[in-house]
Amino acid sequence: MKVIICGAGQVGWQIARHLAGERNDVTVIDTNPELVRRASDLLDVKGVVGFASHPDVLDRAGARDCDLIIAATYSDEVNMVTCQVAQSVFGVTRKIARLRAQTYMAPQYADLYRRDHLPIDVIISPEREVADAAIQRLLAPATFDTESFLSGAVQLLGIALEEDCPVLDTPLRQLNDLFPTLGAMVVGVRREGRLFAPEPGDQLFAGDQIYVFTLTQDINRTLEIFGKATKKQERITIIGGGIVGLGVAKALEARSDRVRVKIIERDRATAEEAADALERTIVLHGDGMGTEMMEEANVARADAVLAVTDDDKTNILASVRAKQVGCKMAISLVNDPTLVPLMATLDIDAYINPRAITVSSILRHIRHGKVRGVYSIGDAEAEIIEAVVLSTSPIAGRMVREIDFPEGVLVGALRKGERVMKPAGDTKVEENDVIVLFALSKDIPEVERLLQVSIDFF
Repeated sequence: MKVIICGAGQVGWQIARHLAGERNDVTVIDTNPELVRRASDLLDVKGVVGFASHPDVLDRAGARDCDLIIAATYSDEVNMVTCQVAQSVFGVTRKIARLRAQTYMAPQYADLYRRDHLPIDVIISPEREVADAAIQRLLAPATFDTESFLSGAVQLLGIALEEDCPVLDTPLRQLNDLFPTLGAMVVGVRREGRLFAPEPGDQLFAGDQIYVFTLTQDINRTLEIFGKATKKQERITIIGGGIVGLGVAKALEARSDRVRVKIIERDRATAEEAADALERTIVLHGDGMGTEMMEEANVARADAVLAVTDDDKTNILASVRAKQVGCKMAISLVNDPTLVPLMATLDIDAYINPRAITVSSILRHIRHGKVRGVYSIGDAEAEIIEAVVLSTSPIAGRMVREIDFPEGVLVGALRKGERVMKPAGDTKVEENDVIVLFALSKDIPEVERLLQVSIDFF
């Protein structure tokens, strides 16, 4: 597949890294020569310096025979014009644009993206995606990572195992014997920095970070089995009242169970906008890292603090201070991946990486086969792929144990009609089933081969 990626920042870089590693023909465009040079030197991609929205630049990048354009520059307007030029001048059939300004997402303007207006096939809104991810983290406070699949019927949980975990040193195959009715399955283990797909005879040890698929109704039981207490979040403080913080607060207000939410926002105008847009949320104007403001917001009694300003260091320091004054849980939004290893050292319970979330959203629309969802694990170490099994797929009509999956691939869940199940070796995969797979990055091309059927689904 021939792909042009417009923007060589964090998102563009990661998408290029994914696609180039899977032997696609990738060209990266950016106005910054250093970013283009870095991409072309370190990745198997071509580089073009220039404005992505300029027809001559797109022409030099190979837009005349391009299969897909991903517009992920820092400017919404450049991304929009790039898609328009790609369609009008070069007839590119698939165009993905990252748009951040929420006014572009308003339902009353949906007609703007018709093919005869602005021909954008897929819009990615990082702020909305990040707000959704924050809600998921808050709903599973004992995890460091979480994502839902199969329309919310199945949850992926990232769990850090400690010395008090009841199932340490137990072979994974015995978990089925010990908990036969539990709809949970360990699909990934990170040990001493290395992520792998476990074998049935593998044991779990303190210090492991594991990824578990569980039926949504079994989340609390699964957490308890792996040594994590579950507690309802009743008091939440959000530091940062911008697009993400406001989105989280609105979602919490819409929940049937009443959650007490407070927002601390440093900018007065932003705080006033948030206060006008919310009904039950208390909005405080002040410095979220300040001791006096933390006392006023009663952060010490909060069940969780969510730091989602537009500055990584502010989010990290606010999270550390919140834990120091007594808050039970801290979640920090972190854009810079080099800061992520500090999270555990600083006693920050979970983090949200907008880059990884945006990359996952884009990959969902790129993967071969009838892919419904993609979630990137860690630093592009693995992916969770949710896909419909089509009639001519090599896995259709075969039992799980008969399918020649690579060693780094495990089936985490399966939907047959309305029934969602934890698959066993004798489970038969049939046409129109929806399958959820854990796959290490090196095995993704083979997974795509097993899922893809024809050019119609590219």
